[in-house]
Amino acid sequence: MAIEAERAKGAAVLVLDAGNALFKFPNSTGDKNEKARAELLLKQMDAMGTVAMAVGARDLTLGLNFLRNGAKGAKMKLLSANLVDKEGKPVFPASTVATVGGLKIGVVGASPEGTLPESKGLPVGPAVLAEARRLREKEKVDVVVLLAAVPYEVTRRLASQAEGVDFVMQSHEGRGPGVAYRDGLATMVPPGERGRQVARLELAVSGPGTFQDLATAGQAKESLKNLEANLKRAKERLAATKDEAARKALEETVASFEARRAALQKDAKLDATGMARTHQLSYIQLGADKPSDPAVQKLVERIEPPGSSDHGHPH
Repeated sequence: MAIEAERAKGAAVLVLDAGNALFKFPNSTGDKNEKARAELLLKQMDAMGTVAMAVGARDLTLGLNFLRNGAKGAKMKLLSANLVDKEGKPVFPASTVATVGGLKIGVVGASPEGTLPESKGLPVGPAVLAEARRLREKEKVDVVVLLAAVPYEVTRRLASQAEGVDFVMQSHEGRGPGVAYRDGLATMVPPGERGRQVARLELAVSGPGTFQDLATAGQAKESLKNLEANLKRAKERLAATKDEAARKALEETVASFEARRAALQKDAKLDATGMARTHQLSYIQLGADKPSDPAVQKLVERIEPPGSSDHGHPH
């Protein structure tokens, strides 16, 4: 419903999932409903127009064949640049390209390294960097997004070296919402946790260059207001002070404030026209104030009846 509301505004929308979406745990608990719940999630993700999902450990709980069969006939792409089968062959496509709002967006998936059900995760870094390079050189994409269903620390190391990757959306531990921040070459984007939020990343692209965060501009403007007031008071005190030692200290303070003001003024201008690439992250909270789709709710209640400990939104 939240995504439909975004589309109704006329915005160009690309729905992605960072993975670890289908099961609560990487290993089966024997719960009789876990298979039906995962199948429902796959169908509903596809129905709401999800273009791609990375394959994480909590998507392989019932094995590789279950995931493959569950995604048959779906428009949603399951992606992994580093997941191979027992013969060493790639299990899923490494990436997909979507054209949204006139932009060509390359989406790469990454899975955890090591042994996984019926498969193995090769080293993430080389696989992702090679695919990002291919998307830039061969597909001529405008933006590259990495869906990283891998541990947070692995993702951070990757982002710092991810030449060609613009944004990294990570899932593995369930870290919840946060702020977008640049970590080396790429910007990390927390996607929310277990369907409780939808991360809304707005992009504006009118040319080449590095993406600038509009949230930085807003924070800089608030800091600039406070700094201007402090600078004014410091200058007033300096004008009224006769003691040389006190004047020297105040002059140093004024110089420090003015240097800081110049830096903040630069950041505060990021939302002005003329910026080639900007982004802004916000979250849509999926609480009680967001009504469920009645048809979907009925499907959920067949698996998790009202009053059961697991009852809730499917995703």
